[in-house]
Amino acid sequence: MPQGSPRGTYLEVSESLREKIRDGKITEALPSQSALVSEYGVSRSTIERALAVLKADGVIESVQGAGWFVTGTGDRRPLVERVTDLLRGEGVKVGDRFPTEKELCERLGASRTAVRSAIAQMEGQGLIGRGAGRGREVLTLPAGRETQRA
Repeated sequence: MPQGSPRGTYLEVSESLREKIRDGKITEALPSQSALVSEYGVSRSTIERALAVLKADGVIESVQGAGWFVTGTGDRRPLVERVTDLLRGEGVKVGDRFPTEKELCERLGASRTAVRSAIAQMEGQGLIGRGAGRGREVLTLPAGRETQRA
């Protein structure tokens, strides 16, 4: 992204994102702020200003703990609920391996900080815990599912 534009770099970034949304290249969740910083080669504050412009125009909306979404699309539930839904999936049993932070970030389009917070809440509820090695495993299933150990 060229620096020193008379329009302001943040406006160039916002226009680029607006075009991607209009052209269908971004249809639901926007990339994380970290990914946008890397993609555009600008500072986090520039990305934040660009996102603020799009939000003010009603193009995108922020969902705490979930990220930025094209207005009117996406799952707006708290991230911990979305992650807990993974335990409600077909075939998930007590003792199964739980996805890594990286896998959850990619799958849910959320920041590592948000994913860590959701995992900490789930560990606090006793749903997941440290398994063999460095990974996590399912300790119990959420209410509404069979909760006995296999």
